[in-house]
Amino acid sequence: MKRRPAILIAPGTAREGSEFSDASISLSHCYARAVIAAGGLPQIFAATTNRPVITESVERCDGVLMTGGEDIDPKLYAKALPEEAAKKVGPLEPDRDSWEKDVIADALEQEKPILGICRGHQMLNVVLGGTLVADIATQVPGALNHLRMDRKGEPVHEVEIAPDSLFARVTGRRTLGVNSTHHQAIGALAGPLRAAARSSDGVIEAAEWKEPGRQPFLLLVQFHPERLIDRNPLFLQIFSSFVAACEQRQQRNL
Repeated sequence: MKRRPAILIAPGTAREGSEFSDASISLSHCYARAVIAAGGLPQIFAATTNRPVITESVERCDGVLMTGGEDIDPKLYAKALPEEAAKKVGPLEPDRDSWEKDVIADALEQEKPILGICRGHQMLNVVLGGTLVADIATQVPGALNHLRMDRKGEPVHEVEIAPDSLFARVTGRRTLGVNSTHHQAIGALAGPLRAAARSSDGVIEAAEWKEPGRQPFLLLVQFHPERLIDRNPLFLQIFSSFVAACEQRQQRNL
């Protein structure tokens, strides 16, 4: 039987989980469900800072999915924040910041395909040398309301997609309605990246390699396609294109 590509999924963390109130992994079922629907085999990362375990975890997978979650520590992308924006930052996950940086570094070094969603979209930009907008409402004049948790499973605004982008090839669209549950965003793009989609207020909604055809496959989206796969097959296509790249990577190791 054909082996599904193994997708390492980076989870969030919770200080108190449901079992004995221990520190726990926290991950929406929507991510694994989308990976399975796209033909992949979800493998949840252990959320450890153990460096050899991180490297081996990435080695054993065919691709890496970086997920949403809490704010990234501003110390990783800014010397200082405007006072009003700084008040809006948090809660933070310092251990997650640490191991996510290492997971990403190993995935890039090992040329594993990467799909980044929301926080994952932002963390890839930070690791590659970019910055973040710490709070859209206080730092982006005329910004849309991007923090629509009340409508997390439905499109709330449109994004305009760059016509010559990987994102355009994946979706076959020039515009796309997306959900929006974030208060931070990419600020200065990392040097290796380009904006693949923006909302009408200029917020970067998708990013990818600036150099066409560069490996590994890399697609970063600010919205949550895993919550929209039942509404529109285009959102499942985001996962399908990623899993297809992971399958190609898998074949290199056979």
